[in-house]
Formats: sequence, C-alpha cells, structure tokens
Amino acid sequence: MCCSGFLKMMMFIFNGAIFAAGAAILGVGIWVKVDSNSLLGILDSVEGAPSELSQLVYVSYLLIGVGAVLLIIGFLGCCGAMRESKCMLLTFFSIVLIIFLIEVAGAIVLLVFKDFAYTVLESLENEVIDDIRKNYGDSEGVTSIWNSTMDLFKCCGYRNYTDFEGSPFYVAHGSNVYPSTCCNATITDGACNTNEAHLSNIDGCFHKLLQLIEDNAVIVAAVALGIAALEIAAMVVSMVLYNNIGNKA
Repeated sequence: MCCSGFLKMMMFIFNGAIFAAGAAILGVGIWVKVDSNSLLGILDSVEGAPSELSQLVYVSYLLIGVGAVLLIIGFLGCCGAMRESKCMLLTFFSIVLIIFLIEVAGAIVLLVFKDFAYTVLESLENEVIDDIRKNYGDSEGVTSIWNSTMDLFKCCGYRNYTDFEGSPFYVAHGSNVYPSTCCNATITDGACNTNEAHLSNIDGCFHKLLQLIEDNAVIVAAVALGIAALEIAAMVVSMVLYNNIGNKA
C-alpha cells in the first residue's frame, strides 16, 4: 500500500513536469506563429528562396502540436494513477512511447539542422541582397520588415552595410547614407555615412540569424533531453502501477 502510494506520487510528479513542459512548448509555438517580424519572414519573402526554407515556417505548428500532446498525456497519466485505471495507464504508456520514439528521430534531425540552416542561408545571399537593393526604401513592406529586424537584432543588412548601396533608400539620400542601425550611436554625428558605417562594423543579420538558430537549438535539445528522461521514468512507473492493479484484482 505504501509502495502504491509512492508510485502514485511519482506519477503525479513526472506527469506534472510533462504537463508544464507541454505548456511551455505550446507557448513558444504560439509566440513563433504570431511573430510576423522574424528574420524567417524576410527570407521567406525573397524571390528564388528554396522550397525547404518556407517549410521552416511550419516549425511553429510542430511546437504547438507537441505541446498540446504533452498536455494531454500529462493529464492522462495523472488521472490514470489517481483512478487506478488500467486502460488509461496502458493508453498513457503507448502514447508516451510513440512520442519518445518521435523525439529520438527529432534529436537526430536537430543535430544536422544547424549545418542545413547555414547552407540555406548562405545560398540565399545573392537573392536577399538583390531584394534589398531593389526594394529597400521603395517597398513599404520590405523596408518595414528590415527596419524592425535590424532594430530588434542590432544588425545591418544581410552581410553588412554595403548591401544597401544602390537601393532606393541609398539613392534618395544622396548615395552616402545608410540606415541608422548600420552605425554605432556613440560615433555617429547626424546621418549614418560610409565612414561611420565602416568604423561601426555592425554585424550583418546573416550572422545574427545563425546565432539565434544555434542558441535555440541548444535550448531545444536540452529541453528535449529532460522531457525524454521524464518520459522514460513515467513509462516505468506507469507499468509498475499497471501490474500492481492487476495483482489487486
């Protein structure tokens, strides 16, 4: 009886953690979905972008789906332990096992995602720069997205400030003015000109995006590892409880 009570308590702990992780992942997925000013939005709008890039947008839907499933199995595990339902415990075990196998496959994909992202972003360099030089300062949508992105990530252009040379913005301001984010505010006196932009040496958004992907890949991998450990423990405890219920009967 004491052992059964302890196992139930462990089930509540494990599934409470899974439920909380599911809520966190669901929140991140919703945030990614509504973040319309992200760098991925810029790249996805560029003509000639590879089809694989547009598929990255669906990451938000994947996160929402995984978060929702974790919420369900966390709730199911707690109810199965509390009510001592063999059916619910077996269903819980089966779902968690499937999720665990999917996570293992996802972890393998994550290991190669950074190299894939670098290859895709590098291959888009000419298309993105051409888009800047053609539309920045003329197209309100392109200009607004770039301004928001550069301000948010403290970056300048795709590679550097020279990406804006020849753009409608550059021509309209006398061919020696760049966006203010391309210059360090401490050395800029008035408009951001060529000399000040060169001295400021602000990183391009290409590097910022790679850093963002790498940082988040580490976080996602750590969270996935923690969830996987909880899932293994929860599966073991659920099967012990399942067998104990069968012995009682």
